Amino acid sequence: MQALGVFFTVATLALGFTLTRAGLVNGATALPGAVAMASSFAGVFLGQAVRSRMDAERFRRWFLIAMIFLGLYLAGTAIYKIYFA
Repeated sequence: MQALGVFFTVATLALGFTLTRAGLVNGATALPGAVAMASSFAGVFLGQAVRSRMDAERFRRWFLIAMIFLGLYLAGTAIYKIYFA
């Protein structure tokens, strides 16, 4: 999990630098990204705290359940927008 977190952080920073260098990111567009990064870091630290207090298999199970619900929510939102919006 930590390796994935480090990879995504490095990839996101590299993408940010590349987009800034290309002139595609300015102050107005960078603020939402910075807020999202701060939220991501908070989630990582919260996840580490929960994982350290919970059995590894139990944590994995609840993590996967949360990912299933997130996927269902995203799919439901997309279907709603396609058919009802």
